[in-house]
Amino acid sequence: MHTTRSQRWRDRRARWVPAASEIDPRRLAVDVIDSRKVAVPFVRAHHYAASMPVTRLSVGLFADGAGGRPQLVGVCVFSYPVNDASVPKNAGLQNPRAACDLGRLVVLDCQGGNAESFLVARAFRLLRREKPEILSVISYADPVRRSDGQGRVFMPGHVGGLYAVMAARYVGRSSPRTDLLLPDGRPMSPRALSKIRNAECGQRYAIDDLLRAGAPPPRHGEDRAAWLTGLERADFLRRRRHPGCHAYVFPLTRAARHAAARVPDHPYPVLDRSLTDGDVTALPLLRRAA
Repeated sequence: MHTTRSQRWRDRRARWVPAASEIDPRRLAVDVIDSRKVAVPFVRAHHYAASMPVTRLSVGLFADGAGGRPQLVGVCVFSYPVNDASVPKNAGLQNPRAACDLGRLVVLDCQGGNAESFLVARAFRLLRREKPEILSVISYADPVRRSDGQGRVFMPGHVGGLYAVMAARYVGRSSPRTDLLLPDGRPMSPRALSKIRNAECGQRYAIDDLLRAGAPPPRHGEDRAAWLTGLERADFLRRRRHPGCHAYVFPLTRAARHAAARVPDHPYPVLDRSLTDGDVTALPLLRRAA
């Protein structure tokens, strides 16, 4: 079945507002924000992943707040691609730096149903102004329903309805993978786990994320890869197979549209809210947006 509601976020839990509800554009503003000081605290407080990707640009949605002061009610984060191969595969561009990912999109539930498209459309314009070398944006929709340790659903899964409404090209799924889930149901980033295993720069933050989630600290001199293996054996980290996220492309220039045309597109996936676990994509994929 299809939902008539728009997904929002607050305190890392999915919220819903009527899709027919509308914002008042006169009371909203969109602008570039400081990633570390402004975007990171907001994303960690409200996005289900509670983490921030390596960022190229962050854009904020502001509403009228108390005393006429602007209040941050949404954030759009443009990040580096998940890997260099994803750019030619999804966007048709050979230069990996010519595209970026829409790494995080968070809008609070105090905003109307069309707030996301309002934010994203204006964020694209700011991205072109601030980072003219970026020609396309790749976005992923995670269709897997996620629950915490108590069985409470905090991310119901989605198939990218917003991206379809905005006429993005649907180019299929990312590669299937195996996620390592924390006790609260959040997946650990494969890149963060790789940094720990290989003692790379940035491993301290990834380790701290595990410790904050309740993991026992590694013993003095303990090999980090062995420590992660021990967390799996103790069921602190749980493996779960993931079928792959739905991938969409927004070409931002004429050259990007020509490049994207070389990548086959497919009918938009359809959401099935009757499913109570796993992938919420309805099969077969038959519908294409008008």
